[in-house]
Amino acid sequence: MGNHLTGQSSPYLLQHAENPVDWYPWGEEAFEKAVREDKPVFLSIGYSTCHWCHVMERESFENRDIAEILNRHFVSVKVDREERPDVDSVYMSVCQALTGSGGWPLSILLTPDRKPFFAGTYFPPVSRHGMTGLCDLLRTAADRWKNGREELIRSAEAILSEMKVSGMISGGSAKEEPDGSLPERAAETFAGSFDRLYGGFGSAPKFPTPHNLLFLLLYSQVGYSEKRQRVWELFRKGSKEGRNGYAPRGEGKSGKEAALEQVRITLEQMRRGGIFDHIGFGFSRYSTDRYYLVPHFEKMLYDNALLILAYAAAYKVFGNDDFLDTAEKTAAYVFREMTGKHGEFYSAQDADSEGEEGRFYVWSYREICRVLGEERGRRFCGCFGMTEEGNFEGRNIPNLLHGGSISERFEEERELLYAYRKSRCSLHLDDKVLTAWNSLMIGALSVLYRVTGEEKYLSAAERAQQFIENRLVSGEILYAGCRGQAHSVKGFLDDYAYYCAALLGLYGAVGKADYLERAERICREAQRQFADGEQGGYFLYGAENEGLIMRPKETYDGALPSGNAVMAYCLVQLCRLTEKEEYEKLAERQLAFLSREAADYPAGHTMFLLALLMHSYPPQKIMVVIPEAAAPSGETGTDGKEGRRGHPESGDSQGAGDIMRMLPLYADVQILRKETEEYKAINGKTTYYVCRDHACLPPSNQIPCHAL
Repeated sequence: MGNHLTGQSSPYLLQHAENPVDWYPWGEEAFEKAVREDKPVFLSIGYSTCHWCHVMERESFENRDIAEILNRHFVSVKVDREERPDVDSVYMSVCQALTGSGGWPLSILLTPDRKPFFAGTYFPPVSRHGMTGLCDLLRTAADRWKNGREELIRSAEAILSEMKVSGMISGGSAKEEPDGSLPERAAETFAGSFDRLYGGFGSAPKFPTPHNLLFLLLYSQVGYSEKRQRVWELFRKGSKEGRNGYAPRGEGKSGKEAALEQVRITLEQMRRGGIFDHIGFGFSRYSTDRYYLVPHFEKMLYDNALLILAYAAAYKVFGNDDFLDTAEKTAAYVFREMTGKHGEFYSAQDADSEGEEGRFYVWSYREICRVLGEERGRRFCGCFGMTEEGNFEGRNIPNLLHGGSISERFEEERELLYAYRKSRCSLHLDDKVLTAWNSLMIGALSVLYRVTGEEKYLSAAERAQQFIENRLVSGEILYAGCRGQAHSVKGFLDDYAYYCAALLGLYGAVGKADYLERAERICREAQRQFADGEQGGYFLYGAENEGLIMRPKETYDGALPSGNAVMAYCLVQLCRLTEKEEYEKLAERQLAFLSREAADYPAGHTMFLLALLMHSYPPQKIMVVIPEAAAPSGETGTDGKEGRRGHPESGDSQGAGDIMRMLPLYADVQILRKETEEYKAINGKTTYYVCRDHACLPPSNQIPCHAL
């Protein structure tokens, strides 16, 4: 017998549809019932690939005794945080304010008018090891609702008042102008926390946070000031951070060199570690240890999109083929495991299989030898750090942390193990399609096309963008996501900001005016719905969304860049690409607003800092003229249809894809198929017109060179 979640589209809600708990989805029906029956609300927020959400379900929500307490004394509401980031953001901020931490599953007790009076995360079914059990918590709350309600209501009001006073709902006025010192301050913070032995920053757990690495890459190319050496002097003097092993290698390195080394070592270590799936490719969510060996095994679309971006950009800087190989293998994983038949991208793969976290991914030594044969198995295990004793709880996670080249010499063995792994158990796939996360992958694939010139990446990006237009858009209104034929709610700031960025990425890849025009329309709609005209910045939910007890304005970058930071990026890009005054004013205002928000801890706002660097150090503009006589057969232009691949070695018969592959990534590129009065082809060959640093260089047949 099901509950009120039966018929929902969210995979997370459907996982709980047969619980004995009488769950309701978030909505008026649940809260009207709470008012009518005079009951508090138990709000549980999670997502379908969350390990501890699974644990709490098995232990508590399938427990009939706990279900009886909930059904008798509470109205129980389930929320998928990925479909309702607004609800999650509001109540997660409450949990963090009350407990100093947060996470999922998120457990909140509310009054019928949605005001929180208690917050926590995971609770075991009964009290143990100093942890309050859910049974005890619920019984106490039910008793206090009956016998001490006034105090609970006062507590709820006090929580909201305190959050307003502390600025968690909205802050003060923005700075008058952007703060150019923030990128350097952030770079100093990263330098002080860099793990010089094993890559990454700080101690375990280590999250990939690729936007931090992208910031450091761009900072190393354009934003480093030779005049300021504070962090390096601190290191040279033997700071505490340096003595503990958290400082850049090489005392004599400049800030630029050190930033590059932080990126290189971190990307190398992640590629070698168990956080990368050496059998099926793709990255897990984070590393539980300092070494990147043992991951939290769930795979998220957004992590893999951002890591494709980071590895592709790093390839342009370092010329390291392993970085490009990693980006392409990660894309191959997404195409194989996370892509729908219409080109849409699914959300996540679970960490658990058959009730055990990581079981799908770990191996015994004998199992490898049984599948590959004794000799091949022994060699494979030797290369990938697997032993009879195991490197993880008696079993093995394949890795290359102890040396060995990243190569294809075990490709046949890998394919055999991949097929065998799929046959022994399966993973839950969260197949809902989220607008923001699909937009991230569109942007990543657009960059990968620019780096490689490979048609398949651009084609996949364009198919996904068309899916958004066909299924997740109504005029200028975006929806947050869909599953099957069912829409979720109307979109939030992140959906608009990320989709605008994706359109700008496609425009940067193929130069189609339609993409730029669409990005402008989406940006203006975001301005209408979400902008705070008084204090600056953008609210998470807007004019088309449900009103909640608070209206958050997120600026801090977590596993994902904040919507406010991505809006800053989009406005800077639109300002430069269109040269329209409206975007210049909006960009300056947003950068100034975020400068105040980032002032206390700039390293927590790296996507904004990347936008700030782009604003301060605009990329060069490159106009490419391919005369008709030089265009290869089948070349029809840069509209994404055909003929992008030419022959680089032929000199003057390159396709647009080949040209993109050889041009700097940090550049505004436009390709012309024929000469104009302003742009002529020199010597009848492909010609490059380059403008940078407020000056235009003479036209040349030579491809402009720049590290990034």
